[in-house]
Amino acid sequence: MVPEERVLMTFDACAPLERRAEQALAFAESQVRSLITRHPDYFPLYTEEGKWQHGREAWTNWCEGFLGGMMWIFARRGGDLFWRERAEHYSRLIEERQFDTNVHDLGFVFWSTWKRWFDLAGDERLNQRVIQAGRTMELRFNEEGKYLRSFVAPESCFIDIMMNVGIIFYAASETGDEDLLRKAREHCLTTRRYLVRGDGSTAHEGIFDLQTGEFLRESTHQGWRDDSSWARGQCWALYGFGTAYRLSGDARFLDTAERCADFYIERTPAHGVPPNDWEEPSPRRPYESSAAAIAASGLFQLAELTRDPDRADHYRGYARRILDTLLTPEFLAIETPGWEGILKHGSYHERKDLGVDESVMWGEYFFVEALDKLLGAPASS
Repeated sequence: MVPEERVLMTFDACAPLERRAEQALAFAESQVRSLITRHPDYFPLYTEEGKWQHGREAWTNWCEGFLGGMMWIFARRGGDLFWRERAEHYSRLIEERQFDTNVHDLGFVFWSTWKRWFDLAGDERLNQRVIQAGRTMELRFNEEGKYLRSFVAPESCFIDIMMNVGIIFYAASETGDEDLLRKAREHCLTTRRYLVRGDGSTAHEGIFDLQTGEFLRESTHQGWRDDSSWARGQCWALYGFGTAYRLSGDARFLDTAERCADFYIERTPAHGVPPNDWEEPSPRRPYESSAAAIAASGLFQLAELTRDPDRADHYRGYARRILDTLLTPEFLAIETPGWEGILKHGSYHERKDLGVDESVMWGEYFFVEALDKLLGAPASS
């Protein structure tokens, strides 16, 4: 392991957006290097008072791909052998998760690590891990309700699963398995019908009758109330339906992604960063920066997918607006002494008081991914 480097980071808040993005990526590399030096082979979820190492609850096991995913972005951007070696190491640590039937998040785990590794190396043996993860995800499919069940209960479908169903589409495409394709498509259509509302907002969770497959009601674990609009779930839908369209060509999914994006833009303050839930009358905190980071990356993708040039410019411009806000010392921890994360003001689970107004690992990853896209990476990466 390379010894921890103490680097004096400089940040020019008045510099052009792309220059600030480059500075933020350098800061992100420094923070991740410090994390893996202090806590090797550790997969954090959220900080507590700015520190990654603590004994707080995890709730579920879904974030192990994001740390290695950032390393793969660093390795591809800079060609640094240190990051390539670390990225491979942290990917191997989670290899057996390809058979994990306990979570609905294998897209998060393997798309950010093994898929990026395969894209860089082209070794079919790497691709097989991604395909197996897709096949494992497929085992969650409920034939009566036509949805992939969440980790919470068999009758539960989360909006978050839209960010993971892409790995099933991918496995279907790579293997020619029509049944895999059917299940991925049907899950998206069920989610579109029952979890995406007419105004483009989303429910966190749908509850179904296990015997008949009938949709029973909306619910939430992390939003203000069952019929409200939880910001991070909205962003999972915005990004996830775009990915489903990219991998399937089904125009219905593009329409849904655009409606979700339009709701986000219409309801969010001009700076581009939402609260945890748009409907909550007096939000506990004004910001949920991880949702904004997801939205920025998803909007860059959507700008490449939409068939309307004016929409493309709108989505791309709004993604830049989000990053313009996140690339300030209010959100970027570059001027916060002792803070171990990259992006401040994220929120994990407000109801459980877990990771509120902290750095959260998915916020770190999607922020780095959005910066990478801003500076020229493929929007589908």
